[in-house]
Amino acid sequence: MEPIAIVAIVIAILAVVIVVRSVKVIPQAQAAVIERLGRYNKTSHAGLVWLIPFLDRIRARIDMREQVVSFPPQPVITQDNLTVSIDTVVYFQVNEPRAAVYEIANYIVAVEQLTTTTLRNVVGGMNLEQTLTSRDAINGQLRGVLDEATGKWGIRVARVELKAIDPPMSIQDSMEKQMRADRDKRAIILTAEGQRTASITTAEGQKQAAVLTAEGQKQAAILWAEGERQSAILRAQGDRAARFLQAQGQAKAIEKVFAAVKAGKPTPELLAYQYLQTLPQLAQGDSNKVWMIPSGFDKALEQFAKMLGTKGDDGVFRYEAPTDDDAPAKPAGDIDDDVKDWFGGDTSEQLAAADKAAARQLSDEMNRARIAQSEEMARALAPHPASAQYSESQSRPMQSGLMNSFPPVQGYPQQGYPQQYQQPERPQQALGQPGYQGFVPPQSDTKPPADPQH
Repeated sequence: MEPIAIVAIVIAILAVVIVVRSVKVIPQAQAAVIERLGRYNKTSHAGLVWLIPFLDRIRARIDMREQVVSFPPQPVITQDNLTVSIDTVVYFQVNEPRAAVYEIANYIVAVEQLTTTTLRNVVGGMNLEQTLTSRDAINGQLRGVLDEATGKWGIRVARVELKAIDPPMSIQDSMEKQMRADRDKRAIILTAEGQRTASITTAEGQKQAAVLTAEGQKQAAILWAEGERQSAILRAQGDRAARFLQAQGQAKAIEKVFAAVKAGKPTPELLAYQYLQTLPQLAQGDSNKVWMIPSGFDKALEQFAKMLGTKGDDGVFRYEAPTDDDAPAKPAGDIDDDVKDWFGGDTSEQLAAADKAAARQLSDEMNRARIAQSEEMARALAPHPASAQYSESQSRPMQSGLMNSFPPVQGYPQQGYPQQYQQPERPQQALGQPGYQGFVPPQSDTKPPADPQH
């Protein structure tokens, strides 16, 4: 081979080597520290870089991105002398490649050691509980110390995170028990709160139900009372109407009876006879099993007959009307006609005649009643030997006793009556005329003297 060819080949190879060593490509997010003849020349960033062969060289390639470095767990003693294992993570970024190359030999190891020492200083001032609950405070303190210390190295610490804090096993067991107790406590509290809320809700519901029930009962009571009031009012109105109608009926009946009585022209003797007729009615009724006849009642009747009548040939006292006026009583016709005649009479002589006729009728009725009553009493009582005939001496005490027992009738002779029963003299008025007083009861409150025979 020719020497010239060999030289050419050598020169070509040398040229290729020189070109390869002179041209460098720096990737994105990296920086290259270039030295010339062993001294710092420049820092080249991403792109094509020309180097002088055999004079320039790249000292180091620095990654300009934010880097994450996880350090192994470090034992740290807390303020309460408990050893905890803390695993940290540091986020940092190289800002100045020259400082990172020439100011520190290995900035990653430097950051690790600085983080460990700073962490021990920070955690050493806290107890275990604060260490476990103050991660943000620890992170802030670590970041501040590391950022200040690594600034001259061309490094910016972004943040420091505590990845794990592991206390000793005994402490972990105690913490687990405490956590379990806290959870049980919270469970009990939550259960109690739930029961309390349920009780309150139930009580509120019962309260509302009771209020609604009371309101319903109140409304029902009001409606019931209103109904009772209305029914009572209606019953009262019905009773009032019934009593009013009954009173009207009674008034009509009394009016008719009074008209009939007025038409019949009664006398005091007739009224007395009617009183005597009502005495047997006292024995009527289921409750009146025994009727006690007063002692001397027959004698009182006979004395009453002797006072009003005259003794006949057979020894019986009979009442006879005066013979000066034998005009018969006017027969009673229609009630309305009698009432019309009563209130429309022209003279008092007609009324007097009617009065006397009624007196005669009363005398006959009294005689018949006395005879019938005497027969009944004779059968009920023991026979009296002197009952058929009475002497004048025997009749006087009985007549006196009878007068003491019966008050005098207004308008009749009062001889023989006690002084307290004698009535003042009043002018005799005809029946139905103004001023007629009829039967007047005694005005004195003094009791009549007792019969000496009783």
